Amino acid sequence: MIGINDLYSVLTAVVPLYVTMFLAYASVKWWNIFTPEQCAGINRFVAIFAVPLLSFEFVSRINPYKMDLLFLAADGVSKVLILLVLLCWANFSKSGSLDWSITLFSLSTLPNTLVMGIPLLKSIETRTSVLSQLKESRNSCYFDKEKENLKATGEKIGGNCGNEDEVINVIATTPSNQQTAQNVNKIAPDQSQRFKPMVAASVDGEDGTGTCEQTVQTAQKEESSGKVVASEKQGDLEDASIPSSLSSAMLLKILKKVWFKLVRNPNSYSSLLGLSWALISCRWDIKKPQIMENSVTILSSAGLGMAMFSLGLFMALQPRIIACGKKLAFYGMLARFLAGPALMAIASVAVGLRGTTLKVSIVQAALPQGIVPFVFAREYNLHPDVLSTA
Repeated sequence: MIGINDLYSVLTAVVPLYVTMFLAYASVKWWNIFTPEQCAGINRFVAIFAVPLLSFEFVSRINPYKMDLLFLAADGVSKVLILLVLLCWANFSKSGSLDWSITLFSLSTLPNTLVMGIPLLKSIETRTSVLSQLKESRNSCYFDKEKENLKATGEKIGGNCGNEDEVINVIATTPSNQQTAQNVNKIAPDQSQRFKPMVAASVDGEDGTGTCEQTVQTAQKEESSGKVVASEKQGDLEDASIPSSLSSAMLLKILKKVWFKLVRNPNSYSSLLGLSWALISCRWDIKKPQIMENSVTILSSAGLGMAMFSLGLFMALQPRIIACGKKLAFYGMLARFLAGPALMAIASVAVGLRGTTLKVSIVQAALPQGIVPFVFAREYNLHPDVLSTA
């Protein structure tokens, strides 16, 4: 059970962010400080500068050589499973779409580990460690008492009084609970980038049919009605093949658009650079120069606050608090708190996670929605109302 002090440590990390969001909401809703164009500019600043520097700062501080590889494998497997399900839904279901697949992937796989998860999991880890020590102490006292009783009554263990102390000591020193140490600081937020490919395609098609007079003239020229029918059927087949070729062309355009967005997105480079620096720094014990550290932290320290500020601005511009409506909000909660943790639990058990690490993997998957996914959802106009509600 999490105590009051543990809850307070979580609130100290979360409450300031919501104070920032409330100030942003009030500045638009009641004080009329920012215009919609200015709000969009603030969100773009967060997406292009604040969040990438925050990602670099956070990832560069981890120790990749001490990460729990099974934990990372479980996280990767769960994301692959969700991605496969969503892609199948988008391709083979009439109600499926690429846009909603991206949004549902963000909802089910990107929790708020950085802000809420780390202090919460630290509290759980501390509490679990204390409980484990109490249980071991209790078991030790229990076996000591049993040892005294056995000596007093002259009972023998294993048929030999001489080895009584040895057997009891073996039993007393056997750990009753095997505690798996988990450093939650290794759980880097997966701020993967969201995008919305915008492909405009127009199709100008003709059905190949004409007026009755044209049909008669064509029939006279062909000198056979069978040739006309064959020609019309061939034209229909050619028209029927147009959607297939257009689908392939559209898919190619989408892939090109995705690659172009990824190349231009600073968050892609910041994560890779942060991981590269972490590998080098931990391998050869190299520290960042102070001038480099200050240049990064001067903006990265404002990343989360500015992200929440942008969220408050967006909420204030909406006609209602639940911007996406109750139905979509309900579906979003199912994806966030049911589908995501369930698949994470399946993946964790499949790769062999057990004990405290298994519990940590499920708890972090059940955390509220991350802040940064909303920033990119608004940047690419990909269901930001759903992400803001979540």
